[in-house]
Formats: sequence, structure tokens, C-alpha cells
Amino acid sequence: MSAAGYRVGVLVYDGCFASEAFGIVDLLTLANRITAFGGEPAPFTTSVHAARPGTICVSGGTDLRAARMSYGLDLLVVPGFDLEPRQDIARRLAGLHDEVVLLRRACVRGVPMASVCVGAFLLGEAGLLDGRRATTAWLFADELARRNPNTVVDASALLVEDGSVTTTGAFSAAQDLALHLIRLRAGAAVARRTAMVALAAPGRTTQAPYIDETLRENANQAFSSRVRHDLLANLDQAYALATLAAAHHVSTRTMLRRFRAETGQTPLDFLQTARISRAKLLLESTSLSVSEIARAVSYHDTSTFRRLFAKAVGMTPSGYRHSFAGALE
Repeated sequence: MSAAGYRVGVLVYDGCFASEAFGIVDLLTLANRITAFGGEPAPFTTSVHAARPGTICVSGGTDLRAARMSYGLDLLVVPGFDLEPRQDIARRLAGLHDEVVLLRRACVRGVPMASVCVGAFLLGEAGLLDGRRATTAWLFADELARRNPNTVVDASALLVEDGSVTTTGAFSAAQDLALHLIRLRAGAAVARRTAMVALAAPGRTTQAPYIDETLRENANQAFSSRVRHDLLANLDQAYALATLAAAHHVSTRTMLRRFRAETGQTPLDFLQTARISRAKLLLESTSLSVSEIARAVSYHDTSTFRRLFAKAVGMTPSGYRHSFAGALE
């Protein structure tokens, strides 16, 4: 780390999420101000860079200007980008060729990298995720895994560090990344005070409570999409593989093979996760008891439901209700 502080640069590009880019900069700046109260030197210097000079149009249509890339950094952060429903990620990434080349050059020069949200796709496109563990926004984790078969993608992780590459989850994970950097470089006390001043949630470790299986449909998964729609429409019904296969005019073996090829899981795996998602919604929005919710999603043994819910979400049904009931209204 230089005498001027840990040098964090943010790569901005057309269509990137401005709040992910500048959320990092602003929280690190706030940490600098908090350390100044104690008479300590600023732990961070921040800068914003672009692959080429000129005007950058970030998400929402806002124009800004950024300096040409400087490789004298201790960390380069890649924010995520706006992506319309069913937009082809491959085509979107093809339009970011200059940024991918820049990331490869930065890697060769030994610059550590971090991504926020779907910024991980740019790291993957540059070959920086090969042989590593990674995460991204849970909604796009399956696609990241398909595009990077040599990467172990953990859809539920909020932040994954693997060597010189750090990846984080969706959108607001920019705050988690910033607090992580503050904790590492300025200490836990400064991180805690920064979180308190910013009203940021410290110590989050998982995306699991936020995963909604009803949103994970992929336009390139026609067969599995039809199966998933069928399963989602019958969450309260007993699961029978033979019945499901017959309804879609395939054998049970073909059902398992095709569904796994498109989704990486079995229909039952998907069904159980979807039931947990529906249970989370009911816990958030109704006053039904845990036992009533268990039955509503076809778990007639409440203790089994509690165990599966806790394993999938990382907290008990009652704990989830306490944390999230009314929080999204």
C-alpha cells in the first residue's frame, strides 16, 4: 500500500450502474473522514477510470467523464451493468470489448480485481475467473456458471475472495465490498462507525434470504421453463416424477437429463427451492403460522419444513419473519 493510502480505482463504462461505482467511492471517502476525527491519515485514495477518454453514459442516461485508465492501483473495482429482461448477455458483453481488454492488461500488470453484481461477467470474459470460486447477482449466477465452466459459482455467497480476485453479489453488495475493504485496511472499529453513519447493514454474508426462484427463468431454457411453470403452479401438490414427465411427453430419464442440462439441478431440487421462496413470501406478507405456511407449500411435517428452511436460508422461519415481515412494503 502506498503512503497516500490504499489506492482503489473504479472502472466506469457505458451502461454501468452509477450507484455501484460511486457507492464504493463514497463509502471509502466516508471512512477517510471518520479516521480524520481520530487524527489518523486517510486509509484510502479513490479514482474513477475509463477504457477510453470521452463521455461515459451510465445507467439511467447520466453522462460523466472519467480519467483514462491508470494501472498504479492496489485494487480495480468493476461495477455491474444495466440489463433488460431477456437481453442477450453475450451481445451486451461484445459491446464491452475495450473494457475486457483493459482488464486483461490490468491482470498482467498485477492489479488485483473486484466486481460488484454482474460486473463478474466482465471478469469472466477476461478469463480472470478461470479456476476460481466466484459469485454474482443470484439472478444471473446460473448464466455466469454456464459461461465460465472452469469457475465454481456460489449463488448464495455475498462476497467471495479467491486470490487476487474478489466477487460480490447483487447491487447493494457495493456497500458490503466497501465495508469489507474498510475492515481490512482501517480496522473493524472504522468499518463499524462507517456502517453506522451510512446506515449500511454490516456483516451480511449470504444472498440466500433474497433468492426468488420465480424470477430465475432463462429465455434460452425453453423445456425447463415450461417444467418450472408447471411446478410453480402446483407448489402445494405432491411431487411425482413420472406424472411430471408424462405431462411433458417425455420419459422420466429424459425429464431428468434435459432439466439438469438446462438448469444444473433436478426438478425436485427446483421445486424444493421454489417452495422455500413461496414460504418466504408468506412469512413476509401474511400472519399465517409456521405450520400453516408449511402445509401451504406441501410440507406436512413442520419440523422437516423448519429444518429445510433453515438450511436453505440460513435462519429459521420465525427469524426470517422477524427480519423481513413488512420490510419490503
